[in-house]
Parts: sequence; C-alpha cells; structure tokens
Amino acid sequence: MITKISRRQLIGITFIICHLSISVALTSCGEDFLDKQTNSDYVVPQYYDSDDAVIKAINPLYNRAWHEFNRRSLLNMGSTRANDAWNPYVNSEFAKFQLTGLNENVSDAWKSLYNVVSMTTETMDNIRIYATSGVSEEVKHQAYGECYLMRAVAYFYLLRGWGDIVLYDDNQEIIDNPIRPLTKESDVLRFIVRDLRRAIDNLPETGTDNHPSRYAAKAILAKVLLAQSGWDATNTQDHQRNETILKEVVSLCDEVINCGQYSLMDDYEQLFRMQNNDNPETILALRWAKPSSGEYGSMNATYSDLASNDISDDVNVWGGSLCPSPDMIDYYNEEPADSFRLRGTFFTYGRHYDYLWTDKGGYTYRKNWMQVKKGVLGRKADANGELDQMASPLNTYIMRLADVYLTKAEALLGNNEQTSDAEALKAFNATRLRAKLPAKKSFSLADLIRERRIEFCMEYLNWFDMVVWYRWKPQYMLNFFNNVQHRSYEIRENDILKNADGTFSYRCYLNNGTDCWYFADWVNHAGGTYWNNFMTLNQDVNATNVLDNGNIVWTKDEGYEYDLNALVRANPNMIPITLSESNIFMPYPETDVIQNPYFKQAAIDYDFGDERQP
Repeated sequence: MITKISRRQLIGITFIICHLSISVALTSCGEDFLDKQTNSDYVVPQYYDSDDAVIKAINPLYNRAWHEFNRRSLLNMGSTRANDAWNPYVNSEFAKFQLTGLNENVSDAWKSLYNVVSMTTETMDNIRIYATSGVSEEVKHQAYGECYLMRAVAYFYLLRGWGDIVLYDDNQEIIDNPIRPLTKESDVLRFIVRDLRRAIDNLPETGTDNHPSRYAAKAILAKVLLAQSGWDATNTQDHQRNETILKEVVSLCDEVINCGQYSLMDDYEQLFRMQNNDNPETILALRWAKPSSGEYGSMNATYSDLASNDISDDVNVWGGSLCPSPDMIDYYNEEPADSFRLRGTFFTYGRHYDYLWTDKGGYTYRKNWMQVKKGVLGRKADANGELDQMASPLNTYIMRLADVYLTKAEALLGNNEQTSDAEALKAFNATRLRAKLPAKKSFSLADLIRERRIEFCMEYLNWFDMVVWYRWKPQYMLNFFNNVQHRSYEIRENDILKNADGTFSYRCYLNNGTDCWYFADWVNHAGGTYWNNFMTLNQDVNATNVLDNGNIVWTKDEGYEYDLNALVRANPNMIPITLSESNIFMPYPETDVIQNPYFKQAAIDYDFGDERQP
C-alpha cells in the first residue's frame, strides 16, 4: 500500500521519493547477488512470504537507490572538491567552490540520498507489517540490520555534504508533514550512531552472498564516532577530540581487523579490477548490475566520465580529461617509490598494463600527461564484454579495510601533534607496507592527511574526510585549503614530463573562472619567472607564440623544481579560490529552499522520542 499525497506537497520537496516504487523495492540486479527479477504483479501485502523474497527486497539498497548519487555527484563531491583531480571543463564549479542550489548534480545527490533513506525505512516497515511466518527471524533481523546500516551511510553522506539536514525515520510522517525544519548536525550524528548500533545488534556475525556482517556496521560506526569525537559546528577554533569516544573507535577497529573476515590485498592495483570485485579487503560497497542486464538505473554509470576514448576505444566514453592536481603530483614527487599506488590511480608515461588491451598484447601509456586510471577497465574484451557507455561492472567502495587501519591510527594520534606509539604506527604503516614503502617511525595529522589522500585518491572519499577534519580543526583545515592546496590549476596534455628519478615536472594554467594565468619556468630566460596571457616575455614574443612554438618548462633534470606557490604569490592580480564556512558545505537544492521556509532558519534539536524501531 502506498499513501498518496498531493501534487502540491511534491513540488519542491525533492528529498521525498513519494512513490517508493514497488518495482524499485522488489527489483534487483547483478550475478548471484542482483540478477534476480520478481513478478511485477506482486503487491506489498502478499510479497514478504519467504526469506528469498526479503533478501530480494533489500538488494536494491546496494545499487538502484544510489544510482543518481553515484552517477556523477559522488565523483564531484568526494574527489574533485578534495582536489584529487579536476579539469575546468568537467563540473568545475565543484572544484572552484562556485556551486549554487540550481546545480543538477547537487539536486541529484540530495534526492538520491533521501531515496536511500526512504527505501530503507519503507522496507523495514513492510517487513514488520507484512512478513509472514514463511520469513525466518534470522532473515528479518538481517534485513533490519542492512536497512539501518545503509540509512546511516546515506545520512552520513548528507551530513558531510550539507551540514544541517532534514532528519526523519518515519515515511508516513514526512509524507503527512513534508515542510519541516533542519536538524542540528550534532543530532544528525547522534541519529547515525543510533542506527549503526541497531545495525550491529541485528546483523549476523558472518555475512553471506556479499551481504554484510555486523563488522561492516562496526567499521562504519568507528568512522562516524571518530567524526563525532571532534565535531563541533559552533566552534570556529581548533579544539580537542573526546578521548572516551576515541577509545571506542580503537576498540571497534580492532574488532574489525581481528574478526578474520577481511585482509588487505597484496597488490593495491588489483583492488580496482572487475575480476576482484569480491575481494577480501571490501567491507562495504555498492554492487552494480552487469551492463548486459540492461538495467540502467542499477548500473555503475560513472565509466564514460572517467575513461578516455583512446584507452577504451570500443566504448562510447567522453572522459579522460581529469588530471591529477598539482597537490597530488607534489605528493607523488615527495616519494617516487610510491609507484604501485600511483600506477593504480593515474596513467603515467611509459607504464605498461598487461591486463588492458589483452587482445593486443597489453597497453602502454605514451602521453606526457597523467589521466585517471582508477575505475578505467580498458576495452570490452578486458571486462569479458561487460563494459558499455555509462555502464561499468566495477563496485563502488564505501569502506575497505585500509580505511579501518587509518581510522585506528587517527584515533590513536588523538589530540597529539605527533605520535610514535607502536600500535598507532602499526595501523598507520599497514597501507604503506602494502604499497612496498618503508615504515614511518612517527606521524602527525599532516602525515595522515597525506597518506589518506594517496591511498583513497579518486575513490570519492577524500573530501568527506576533509569536512570531518574541518569540524574538528577549522583553522588548521582553512589554512590547508587556502594556503597549502593548489586549486583550479589545469595541467594539459604534454605539460607533464617524467624525470629520471621517477618524479614529474609540470606546468599548469590557473583557471578560476576569471583570468587564466599561465605559469612556466623562465628562469634565465628572457627575464622573469612566469608569464601569463596579459604580459609578454619581451617585445618580440607573446604567450600564444611561445605555446605554438612548443617551448616547455625546464625539468628537474635540468636543475629546476617547480615552486607553484611562489609563482602564485608573486602575482598580485590573481583572484584565489577561498574556502570558508560559507562554501565548504553544499548549497541546498533551490526548489527546497523556495518551498520550505525552514531552510532559511536555524536548525533545531531532533525529537528522538521513544527511539522508534521497526
């Protein structure tokens, strides 16, 4: 049974998926886990009559419910805002922090995440009301646990994306009264923690058929509690994290690490191959339908935005222009030995991949550039034919074991400037040792930020971690955003040169939506250290001619190391991208702001009441 609401109620309330469609709730996709169709003539009161029916009902919580968020918004929110990679012609407003509530991807993310909230809540209600004696108590609890888990994950994305949000756990209540206030961030966190504890209570000790165990909920809870330990939306100064909560974070991480269900893969690069979708490092992931299923809304639609047509030449793609930011190149330059993670994340000159273009003897990247490798599977033959326009079979990671190790390391670092604690180092070095790097003897927050950015680069995760750090150390992170990161610098093809020592020299344009400055190394050349499109090197040579003549920067091998910050600081006319409390969080969709006057008012406390459960 679906309660009808008026068209007027629907207009502008984009987060309400009022039709909570039975066809969505009962359709699932993907081999063994998702490629199972149910009779479309079923109606809810008659559907929940077996364990198999209940499992089919929760399968879409790992794909279709998330489709519009995953399709394009997640990449932009999680990676381009973090400055992992970007291009001025690909949703650059995310990287330049020039978003408005009219942005389609902002609206899609908001609607999709609330779709997850509504679907999980409705599924729990339907099982509670309609499940017959043919459904075992074990499967009921499993379904409740998975619904709580995925609802918590959706709310955690919403919190880190928008801050104060609309919070609810009763679909009928939100349908009857859709115009409602925003909830304070602290109460959103409390709600998420509550849902995750309920997930732990309901989920089985061991997951089956790629459905999560309670340790997945414990891993997510550890990360949420780490955020909660320092989250304070009212404090504009760096402050202390709650030590009691940090101890629970460490305990939860230990439970997950020692449960025997997960392990780090030996080869980082192998984490991002279709053949390893079901790997021992995966704790929680979105699981997508095969392209051959034809279920567009249940497939991973990011592929065409990531891949270039010279690498995936038999698939209709239009991506490939995303290039690592100067931040990321600088990180890789600091430690050239970190080549395994680099080759798994970006294509670099001379790299050979024997598992790409397998029908042609492998693929060797020959450009003086870097393009995104992570998520790019090559040609159709490399994916057993399961690759198509906006259709990849690759899972989307929500949590893998590497994240648990670094969460534990951060909790043990706690409020210290630096730590050499043996247990903290063991957790911190787990990802480094897997990358065949030497173990660190101590680490700081800056080290941990660097390690996370490299480990999870282009996994749509880094910005969400940055928001958590910002709510704990706002001044530290504002300095990081505005003075350490290099934002909106476009690096074009033929503008990255690989040096003999494995580092990279590069030159880049500044594209911030106003003037496009071009920086290059002209030390000992024609007077001056940089040139731009407003000034010439001398009276005879202008910027356009220099480019056309093919002149390039001096490389490190020729004795020059690029100091981009120095060049930027030397330019008094540059208009920098400045991050502040006003733009770190996403704008609310404009239709919601227009229709709901509460969006212009201060958030309020959430009424937890009697802690409603299914």
